[in-house]
Amino acid sequence: MTVLKMAAAEVARKVIDDKELFILDVRNKDAFEDWKIEGHSFDYLNIPYFDLLDGVDEILPTLPMDKDVLVVCAKEGSSLMVAEMLSEAGREVFYLEGGMKSWSSYLEPIKVADLTGGGELYQFVRLGKGCLSYMVLSEGEAAIIDAVRFTDVFTNFAKEKNVEIVHVFDTHLHADHISGGRHIAEVTDATYYLPPKDADEVVFDYTTLEDGLAVKIGASQIEVGALYSPGHTIGSTSFIVDSKYLLTGDILFIDSIGRPDLAGVADDWVGDLRETLYRRYRELAEDLVVLPAHFMIIDELNEDGTVAKRLGDLFAHNHGLNIESEEVFHHTVTDNLPPQPNAYEQIRQVNMGKITPSNEEQTEMEIGPNRCAVR
Repeated sequence: MTVLKMAAAEVARKVIDDKELFILDVRNKDAFEDWKIEGHSFDYLNIPYFDLLDGVDEILPTLPMDKDVLVVCAKEGSSLMVAEMLSEAGREVFYLEGGMKSWSSYLEPIKVADLTGGGELYQFVRLGKGCLSYMVLSEGEAAIIDAVRFTDVFTNFAKEKNVEIVHVFDTHLHADHISGGRHIAEVTDATYYLPPKDADEVVFDYTTLEDGLAVKIGASQIEVGALYSPGHTIGSTSFIVDSKYLLTGDILFIDSIGRPDLAGVADDWVGDLRETLYRRYRELAEDLVVLPAHFMIIDELNEDGTVAKRLGDLFAHNHGLNIESEEVFHHTVTDNLPPQPNAYEQIRQVNMGKITPSNEEQTEMEIGPNRCAVR
């Protein structure tokens, strides 16, 4: 029986379209428990590869006959071997092409909305890492916000849409993933913006992203406006797009709020975080649709695969926005910080331009889930 492979893009569609999938993950238990492929209708079996070297007969009864079975490992090799063993035993299964490495890097562009004058807003969903990037398009021009390092995805998408990338923004100096913003700006001759309060140590030229900055995209003049919103970092900046969408970076998520400690100053920044969430954002229209830079769990995805929700709904239901006491807020935030992201300090150094690791080294730095939120 032929061994079949399944690409990350196919798995992504199963996630977004709420399809069933049975995943046999042959990584070690700790790797599986830390980070796995999440789907609304996915079932899992974790059996380390080394436990299957003597054969797969014992697990055959546990594999369903009525749904696709996908074998997953870190980089493909082990899952391919297990898939071959299952095939020899008479079972048709798939293995994940490129393993979790490919899953971590896959981006799915999804249209969020039509904007004024024929413009469009797209969200690039990195399901394997929980990262969210954005592209605003209008009459031949585009702006990108919080691009991840897979820059070809954005430049190729712009070519498909026949638009020129003219502005590239990072809402803050990222610590959980490597930014692609500066590289995109270099290859497209776009203007790259970074909040100056996050840029004390960067070793490259950039345009300062200041509170109140407004850029126009295309002849229809769709506005991307900057709103200083510190707390995750001291320079964190949000964007209001077309007066309808609030891009919150890593300050506010659908089901949580941003952590203030990735530069080692949680006690200093927790007050800024509260000021942003409880004053700056409270002054905004509740009908704005929040578009964060990350999601934490698969349940935060909407039916179309986007991650978006009305600001007013978050005021009502997001626990991080409903802590009346400043003292309780401080303790809630600082006492519920998850483990630091993998290689976060190295990632910050990359995003400052201080080190230039190889592509393989960058992949290793980013392996694992994002950890930008307070639990």
